[in-house]
Amino acid sequence: MGKYIFLTTEGLTYQPNSASPEPDIENIQVIGFAQGDTVQDASRNLLGLNEYLADTNFDEIFAIQLADDHREYFLLKDIINNIGNANT
Repeated sequence: MGKYIFLTTEGLTYQPNSASPEPDIENIQVIGFAQGDTVQDASRNLLGLNEYLADTNFDEIFAIQLADDHREYFLLKDIINNIGNANT
């Protein structure tokens, strides 16, 4: 059974503490996660577990199959600092 993440490029994102009425960043929003034997099965399962999605204005979503549950977390400031340190 495959695990999938469902995403959309629709919608807008603002960075924290933004005062601008304009979106600050291009984004991809996570719609949800689901499992299924095929991506079609997973999409049906996604909607079955999250019925409220039918009432949203999202239209174009896409799925990416996940290889495993491994996750790594990063702090953006740490990455920026490491890049700066590598250039000195």
